[in-house]
Amino acid sequence: MANRTPMSLIPYDAELTTQQAADYLNVSRPHLVRQLEANRLPYRKVGSHRRVRFADLIEYERACKQEQKNALGELNAEARRLGLE
Repeated sequence: MANRTPMSLIPYDAELTTQQAADYLNVSRPHLVRQLEANRLPYRKVGSHRRVRFADLIEYERACKQEQKNALGELNAEARRLGLE
């Protein structure tokens, strides 16, 4: 807000479309749909449309960041072991 960029407030219990969820995660909609179909992120169908709970999206994002952090730690450990530091 201090740098005058627009922001949106999303209620924690809101349901998002796949496009809104993809935009939030900064990924493509097809990538998000693949994640949904692989059961990596819960969703429900409203007619033929998928809806993702914002709370689930936040948890998915947190889990992805933790996975990335763990992988980076493993890479650093391997680099140290190989003397590449």
